[in-house]
Amino acid sequence: MESAELIWTEKYRPRTLDEVVGQKENIERLKAYVKSRNMPHMLFAGPPGVGKTTATLALCRDLFGERYRESLLELNASDERGIDVVREKIKDYARTMSLAEVPFKIIFLDEADALTPDAQNALRRTMELYATTTRFILSCNYSSKVIAPIQSRCAVFRFRGLEEKEVEQMLEHIAKKEKLHLTAEGTKAICYVSEGDMRRAINALQGAAAISSKITEEAVFKASSRAKPEEIEKMVKHAIAGEFTKAREALDKLMVEYGMSGEDIMLQVYKEVTGLDIDDYKKVLMIDRIGEYNFRLSEGANERIQLEAMLAQLMLLGDGLGQGSKKG
Repeated sequence: MESAELIWTEKYRPRTLDEVVGQKENIERLKAYVKSRNMPHMLFAGPPGVGKTTATLALCRDLFGERYRESLLELNASDERGIDVVREKIKDYARTMSLAEVPFKIIFLDEADALTPDAQNALRRTMELYATTTRFILSCNYSSKVIAPIQSRCAVFRFRGLEEKEVEQMLEHIAKKEKLHLTAEGTKAICYVSEGDMRRAINALQGAAAISSKITEEAVFKASSRAKPEEIEKMVKHAIAGEFTKAREALDKLMVEYGMSGEDIMLQVYKEVTGLDIDDYKKVLMIDRIGEYNFRLSEGANERIQLEAMLAQLMLLGDGLGQGSKKG
């Protein structure tokens, strides 16, 4: 059964390269490959939710038509990451001839940076041996984790985070199809929550739509378990003004009412501190402290203690700064 949070994501996934939102330069290069009916091995690198898998599936549809599944082997390397998968599953598929008009098949390895070093070394030889019958598309978040010999065999595509206008374009399209009333504040909230990740944006929209057909700022933050930026800003300003008790009360509200995790709060605090209109030296010290407490959380330290300790550090560093104001 398809997971609930992916229903809209799959439903509105672009079917052709012309429908893909954003990544204009990359899409133009892929269209040139479709036109020539030929392509090299490719490496798609970039943050999650920016169109790497979508671009691959759209490319395959444009190349092979509606029966593209017969010429595409899609694997998630984070699940099947050992050398045996490369030696058996991938090699067996790569050595067979294509039955389509296009003289090659495509193997798509998602999250290729999760492959073990041994698997990557076995893969590079397979890519070389069967290049006439099979092309590889490797997708990863961190290209530095893919060994240099594989990178040298691929045309590298760098995918960037999506801009707000590109996310808004897709949200408006979905809202129109689903007969939702998407308010300007709701759209802005989804863009804030998604941070350039289209998958996260669509999931936030779907979550808010489950509450009401009118997509408001409040519904988005409630469905996403994220705090409004002004609430985080208020907590930070209380801390740097020396009002520790008020900052602690604001933290209580975030953890109890929104059910936010420590790392989520830490990330939003970091975003607010970088935007404060305060002395750069003080800002650098605050970011250094936030990084330290974020590391402690990742190592398994108690969330509540570390968050309060972080607020205490902000208070000590911000003593005498007053309320401060965000850059406008």
